[in-house]
Amino acid sequence: MTRPKLPMASHVLVVEDHTLVGELLADSCRQILPEADVRIAGSCAAALEFCRRTPPDLVLLDLVLPDRDGLELLPELFAAAPRAKVIALSSHIDEFTLHRALGSRVHGILDKNEQPVRVLCEAIHTVLSGRQFVSSYVQRLRATVRADPAAFDKILSAREQGVLRLVGEGLTNDQIAARLGISVGTAKRHRLNIMARLDLHSTPQLIRYAMEKGFTRIPERPKAR
Repeated sequence: MTRPKLPMASHVLVVEDHTLVGELLADSCRQILPEADVRIAGSCAAALEFCRRTPPDLVLLDLVLPDRDGLELLPELFAAAPRAKVIALSSHIDEFTLHRALGSRVHGILDKNEQPVRVLCEAIHTVLSGRQFVSSYVQRLRATVRADPAAFDKILSAREQGVLRLVGEGLTNDQIAARLGISVGTAKRHRLNIMARLDLHSTPQLIRYAMEKGFTRIPERPKAR
């Protein structure tokens, strides 16, 4: 069966800070979309500069970038390139990343681990055709989370999730209060409520939970120059 012709994609942007991965993704895009101009940006700042200069039709967006979180870039990216289709890529798709990605405006979610080029081709074809693409691993993870009555998105409010993210970074109640513009007492109350809801009994347990679910990540070591 012949696959229908893809909609036109004149400009493609790969946002990936690992040079080898970025070049491999760009080469794959050139094979899939031979008429497209494919460029690579290694940071959120470089990606925004490109989008403002030449709004892309398709963006492959790594979610872990050196200067910012990829999902936090999306509002500015869509402001600069409102018609762009965005496929989020990550080798760290955990529960919190999945929760945030599904709640964002991305058109596709693809884990980079063990995915052949044909899956990237399928993802590009799907989103350019106006549909959403979710890789098989992400589908399984989403099903697991939906079936879990104790999943954090079912028992923690959006504010509590934000506080948990800061607790996972090791911030004190005073620091959380300053960061969120709330009182220290409110920050402490949020921390205690989160612990009660999750049936955790110490800050180290809370930090471990935040890291396991993806609220907090250990920063990658800077690349050697």
